[in-house]
Amino acid sequence: MKNFFLLIILPAFLLAAVSCKQTKTESDDGKWTLVWEDDFKGKQIDTTKWAKIPRGKSDWNNYMSDYDELYAVKDGNLVLRGIQNTVLPNDTAPFLTGGVYTKDKRTFGFGRLEIRAKLNPARGAWPAFWMLPEEGKWPDGGEIDIMERLSHDKLIYQTVHSRYTQTDSLRLKPPASTIVGINPDNYIVYALEKYPDSLVFYVNDLRTKNYPRVVTEHEGQFPFADQEFYLLLDMQLGGSWVGQVNPAELPVEMHIDWVRYYEPKE
Repeated sequence: MKNFFLLIILPAFLLAAVSCKQTKTESDDGKWTLVWEDDFKGKQIDTTKWAKIPRGKSDWNNYMSDYDELYAVKDGNLVLRGIQNTVLPNDTAPFLTGGVYTKDKRTFGFGRLEIRAKLNPARGAWPAFWMLPEEGKWPDGGEIDIMERLSHDKLIYQTVHSRYTQTDSLRLKPPASTIVGINPDNYIVYALEKYPDSLVFYVNDLRTKNYPRVVTEHEGQFPFADQEFYLLLDMQLGGSWVGQVNPAELPVEMHIDWVRYYEPKE
């Protein structure tokens, strides 16, 4: 969720393929066992699995709020909203945003994590699905950005952060970030497979990025094998990367159909 990237643009034929409506995922091939999920079939957030993300001082969380109207579970979806703050007079934030995470509730190790979601647009909207380690300060502990979208873009970003990638000359060895074209009118499955020697990203059934562990004299290239990570789902507004928000386009929502985590079959 840091606001700088080296972008590797996929060939046009791959972008077109991702934009098509697809339903098959790699979890169908029989090598995974489903061990954790939330399909949001209830009437409220399952607090054994999720907590609301508290406000912080970074671009990605400086408008986070526990205001109830930012969160809903309806029609089998978790809905996270971003709104103009006309409702909390004692809160000086110009916008209010909703986000949930599994911190202190569930972490994820080697396996496959999937999020099926639809991202509605607005100028200044910055929805994201990403992961942070249980321990360790940024960037040494690592960060895995499964999906980030900006405003009305018909593409998403998938990015790996570590101490290693923060050195400009190393960010392409291997590439830290890629962009993938999407059809934002559809529900899409965003997925990450985490292995001891690589991180593999998918959009629907298309493998979009592989970030390998490499032999290097530089420290911190692959901190992802040494610890488990928790998951964050947030609907943020504004910031130095996405730019200014257009209040006329608010409220904005993202709809999350389900989250699933698979471990390898023995």
